[in-house]
Amino acid sequence: MKLTLLAAAAMALCQAHAADLGADASPAANLATSGDLPTVIITGSMPLPTVEQPRDAIAAPVQTAGAQQIARSGALDLSAFLRRNLGSVVVNEVQNNPFQPDVSYRGYTASPLLGTPQGLSVYLDGMRLNQPFGDVVSWDLIPRMAIESLTLMPGSNPLFGLNTLGGALALQTKDGRSSPGTAIEARLGADRRRGVEVEHGGSNAQGWHWYVTGNRFKEDGWRDDSPSDVRQLFGKLGWSDARTDIAVTVAHADNALTGNGLQEQRLLARDYRSVYTKPDLTENKSTLLNVTGKHQAGAALLLSGNVYYRKIDTHTLNGDLNDESLDQSVYQPGAAERAALAAAGYTGFPASGANASNTPFPKWRCIANVLLHDEPAEKCNGMLNRSHTEQENHGFSGQLTALADVAGARHAVTAGAAFDASHATFRQTSQFGYLNPDRSITPVDFFADGTEIDDDGTPVDNRVDLSGRMRTWSVYASDSMALNQALTVTVSGRYNRSTVRNRDAITPGGGSGSLDGDHRFSRFNPAIGLAYASAAGMSAYLGYNEGSRTPTAIELGCADPENPCRLPNAMAGDPPLKQVVTKTWEAGVRGQFASVARWSAGVFRAENHDDILFVADNQAGFGYFKNFGKTRHQGVELAADGKAGALDFGLNYTWLQATYQSRETVNGSANSSSDAQAPGLEGNILITPGKRIPLTPSHIFKAHVEYEGGRDWTVGLAMTAVSSAYARGNENNAHEAGGPSYLGPGKSAGYAVVELNGRYQLTRQLSVFAQVNNLFDRKYTTAAQLGATGFDANGNFAARPLPAVSGAYPMVNATFYAPGAPRSVNVGVRYAF
Repeated sequence: MKLTLLAAAAMALCQAHAADLGADASPAANLATSGDLPTVIITGSMPLPTVEQPRDAIAAPVQTAGAQQIARSGALDLSAFLRRNLGSVVVNEVQNNPFQPDVSYRGYTASPLLGTPQGLSVYLDGMRLNQPFGDVVSWDLIPRMAIESLTLMPGSNPLFGLNTLGGALALQTKDGRSSPGTAIEARLGADRRRGVEVEHGGSNAQGWHWYVTGNRFKEDGWRDDSPSDVRQLFGKLGWSDARTDIAVTVAHADNALTGNGLQEQRLLARDYRSVYTKPDLTENKSTLLNVTGKHQAGAALLLSGNVYYRKIDTHTLNGDLNDESLDQSVYQPGAAERAALAAAGYTGFPASGANASNTPFPKWRCIANVLLHDEPAEKCNGMLNRSHTEQENHGFSGQLTALADVAGARHAVTAGAAFDASHATFRQTSQFGYLNPDRSITPVDFFADGTEIDDDGTPVDNRVDLSGRMRTWSVYASDSMALNQALTVTVSGRYNRSTVRNRDAITPGGGSGSLDGDHRFSRFNPAIGLAYASAAGMSAYLGYNEGSRTPTAIELGCADPENPCRLPNAMAGDPPLKQVVTKTWEAGVRGQFASVARWSAGVFRAENHDDILFVADNQAGFGYFKNFGKTRHQGVELAADGKAGALDFGLNYTWLQATYQSRETVNGSANSSSDAQAPGLEGNILITPGKRIPLTPSHIFKAHVEYEGGRDWTVGLAMTAVSSAYARGNENNAHEAGGPSYLGPGKSAGYAVVELNGRYQLTRQLSVFAQVNNLFDRKYTTAAQLGATGFDANGNFAARPLPAVSGAYPMVNATFYAPGAPRSVNVGVRYAF
């Protein structure tokens, strides 16, 4: 059989994934049997096969989905689809906004939240979406309707570049050839959800093709004061002939998202929709440009490359409790304070007797201390934290793919190089204020800018003005050798060299308190794998690969346990961090039940060396990053899917064991097992090998079934079940509720959520659809964290809630939860023409 170079190159890539990640064996056994061969998309890091390849060409761990499946699911955005449909994926709704989830795969995370150690890489048409400042992923910037296909690759495959510790998610967007025509889609739902999406695509005989889509979405949010406003625009223009394909992609987003985060357990029980403090607003504005191209230079040579540019501008406004006020006397103004209030024209302040029982939301001592320029950092119980992050990154890559027969084996060799450069600036201020009964913060005219000195002589200064430049050069290569019709061996590797240059505009020059620093990281990451396909239709694979992640500017700027940071707020430099190295083993088998269903079973073990751990100091976000000796993610994955007549079904089960493998002492003041002098005081906890990593459940089960009632209608049912997980702050797994200082179990309970969706085709152009989320209206939580609470059981602010011990006031510590959304009904209509 004669193969084109493009097909053979794609086949080589599939073989690379087969060996490294679990594809079936040989080219002849897999791809040659189908006319629907995959194409090659060049990226800033590596080439990726698209989802259109035959499923039998990719083995168990690799999961794929196309535009039609995404649309049928009724998912609001990409992260919602991943949560419902892909195995080993869970979503932690720490921010509690539908467009700001933490997506976790095998315990590795892609999150929009600074302070979350990232472990997944995400690509859109080959452009890396992990942002320079913190490697975060803003899911709200990815337009769902523009996605043609997605591929989730497991493991630490080095070809995917930096941050591929647990896996890589590759997204391919639509073009006018694959998605011709015009469609308008509108939806309405609970909590005043409303949205309109439009798409149009086409091509002509001269080789030009075009595609454009836009999305306008708004909702009030199911929790108090939690609106979302999403505006997305995406366009692609391309030209192709028999040997060349060039495309230019432009995308823009301008979003305002309010996600009010975790809620303390007692307050959540009183009111499931309540928030701890507000607001928690993120405004994201992003523009990207990506130019891709490939050219078949000869019968055995394919050249490809891309050039890209992206700019992201992010503003945040967070209303928080000032934890420094929790052990202070904040109620009754003294004589000097009352005099200052009267002189400034204030009235209504208490002359005497104000205390926690009759003053649930104190403010007068805060205002008076601002007037006196005395101690607002201790007497004001609220803070408004503002940040502004500007990021620009650009880069290019180029590669070649060549075919050759050497010593009786068919070789498909891919080699390339990539460069990425970025510049980020981060500025932050903290303004004091006081808490109101509706949980908002009223600001006062005083900032944490170093003008106040606290009790130990340290300036109270939360300002940050940090500039960082990052550069990464990479070279990579892969050789897939089909030794015979059944056995394929793949070897690959990538060398990365990264530099990070931080400059502090507030405390320049290095030394104590300065964020200045120049850091260099380099490493060669190898991979090798075997894939075997038997004539009986079963296949097996075994692979080993290594990946790495360099510390980001924010991690390097927040690595001092003596100066914990309020992320994404204040940072403090030193000591330096090492890069994370992950070493992963994969093995599995795959087969088919007659012609009805496909099944797979696999095992994996990934060990992180010098893992970067964020050690939480309290619920408000204080903490610091540090290298942790070794962690391990291992497990078993089982899957089956198929079609029997009009019934389509699928099952996924994951047993996951994510554990610490080194001894380490970390802050644990909210943990009942800490070494504190007395319950509720500051203390540390000891992590020992074998303790489970917080927010990683042991069991994940997903099932879906869809029935097609002819051409006119479909109805589907999906269930996601997740077991319990330990809370952040309970890294030693030893916290227990007890006494007045420790409330809550230190873990989130398991849950199961069912979703119902359906679609009816009224005419050839017109269809309607509906979805019921959380069908049985279960109350559940997806994440938890230990921390000191600033409220009593009635929801009133409470400073000095317990009697002093040796002059120090113990805190009441609680478990804070990320509540899942209640039942909601959403309906929509789509018109295609």
